[in-house]
Amino acid sequence: MTTVLAPPAKAKPAPRQRKVRPIGLKWRARPLTYLTLLAFLFFSAFPLYWSVVVASLDNSAMGQIPPPFLPGGHLFENIQRVFDTVAFGKALTNSLIVSSVITLSVVLFSTLAGFAFAKLRFRGRPGLYVAVIVTMMVPTQLGIIPLYLLMAKFQLIDTLYAVIAPSLVSAFGVFFMTQYLSAAVPTELLEAGRADGCTTLRLFWHVVLPIARPAAAVLGMLTFMNAWNDFFWPLVVLTPENPTVQISLSTIASGYVTDYALTLTGTALATMPLILVFVLLGKHLISGIMQGAIKG
Repeated sequence: MTTVLAPPAKAKPAPRQRKVRPIGLKWRARPLTYLTLLAFLFFSAFPLYWSVVVASLDNSAMGQIPPPFLPGGHLFENIQRVFDTVAFGKALTNSLIVSSVITLSVVLFSTLAGFAFAKLRFRGRPGLYVAVIVTMMVPTQLGIIPLYLLMAKFQLIDTLYAVIAPSLVSAFGVFFMTQYLSAAVPTELLEAGRADGCTTLRLFWHVVLPIARPAAAVLGMLTFMNAWNDFFWPLVVLTPENPTVQISLSTIASGYVTDYALTLTGTALATMPLILVFVLLGKHLISGIMQGAIKG
């Protein structure tokens, strides 16, 4: 009996492995990329530069054709006029106090609430979180009259307390920190801390707060900008003798004939604290963006 052997099966070729290029080599910046970035930089910085240029000129220079694009020699004179026209020094101080207190309060309470909603388990947690989100859908203008009556009842009209109190907690801040801490804080790390005997407060202070620093910097910057630029509510509860920066700018620009040099001088002065805040918090902001990009 003859045994017939089957021909050996051909070995399948191994699949070719694709070479993974490093991220830095895959996306190479081209000249068009740099031109686009320079265009964005120009259109972002030009309004600020133009404010400084107009602030250093007199009002008659605004009618020149073509308009001047180089600074003049009237900057300090216009700054002195701003402080002589309105109580701008008091307005800067009031805005700095209001914005700083609101920012610290919002960041603290939002981080605490975000930690509770993200990592703690308690009865009614989903319902409370939904209630916080629903409040973001209610326009602020709907509560102006009841809020004013409440401030009048407490005799807080024309005081900074009336501006600060309604903004001590932010629904957006709670939502923002909840979403960040849900992804950034590992549950295993909290369980390890509890196994070592840490209380909830110590876990928050030594574990959660350092991790939440980038998000807290972003929230703090946004909150400070929002409080600094707030106009409507301070206009309702404060008087021209006790103004914030935005009320003073409105007073400067409300003349029969607008003095653009004076108005833009005040605008440039009011913008400097925002630039300073961005410089101080920009490092944490960029680190937070990079951390999110790496996780993604």
